[in-house]
Amino acid sequence: MAHIGLTTLLVRDYDEAIAFYVDAVGFELREDTPRGDGGRWVVVAPRGSRETGLLLARPGKPEQRARIGDQTGGRVGLFLNTEDFEADHRRMTAAGVTFLEEPRHEAYGSVAVFEDLYGNRWDLIQPGTDRQ
Repeated sequence: MAHIGLTTLLVRDYDEAIAFYVDAVGFELREDTPRGDGGRWVVVAPRGSRETGLLLARPGKPEQRARIGDQTGGRVGLFLNTEDFEADHRRMTAAGVTFLEEPRHEAYGSVAVFEDLYGNRWDLIQPGTDRQ
């Protein structure tokens, strides 16, 4: 196995999710293909990444809709690595991303928890030099 290709993230609306992840977080839109059932295959990923992306999926069942914003039970469930923590934190804050704490500088790196427009928690993290 070489890598994990996609992780599904449940969203209310494709277009609002694309706007958040592309405009505020800084990802690029990799694919937005209509499907025959009225859904879309929407993939976003960090600019320049070659492996993992997010499949933005609109839920089809009530039990799936109930999980939007709480796919990991309130824990940080997604980790966005950066090579320039300060610049990305500043840019994301200016774009309206909600950070739940001030940046911390830990032994493992610089980190701050943010939430997406649905409430899913993410770590923006720049690993320390011994963990890259």
